[in-house]
Amino acid sequence: VQLQASGGGLVQPGGSLRLSCAASGLTPGSYAMGWFRQAPGKERDFVAVISGRSYSTDYADSVKGRFTISRDNAKSTVYLQMNSLKPEDTAVYYCAASRRLEVAAGLYDYWGQGTQVTVSS
Repeated sequence: VQLQASGGGLVQPGGSLRLSCAASGLTPGSYAMGWFRQAPGKERDFVAVISGRSYSTDYADSVKGRFTISRDNAKSTVYLQMNSLKPEDTAVYYCAASRRLEVAAGLYDYWGQGTQVTVSS
């Protein structure tokens, strides 16, 4: 199983980015997919998760109304659309796969390598 995250970069406050996570080795739709982030010196925090068939989503309170998670099982890819970005969103963003809709990082089975998002003027 491989998860390949991409789409990070430098953006000004108020800007937008879309992260992608391409999965290989998983049966499409069989895993819930989550996004987590980790800022320097901090723990890895839950951001968003989507169920295998896109029936359910969940978000951290800090990103509700600004971030949207979606998936295209035909492409085995999960997306995180991030709008109205703030400096406190700066972190390395990781995608991960879990058998169930989970918010705890320890319950995820597979992890991608991370992509850096920097929000700064």
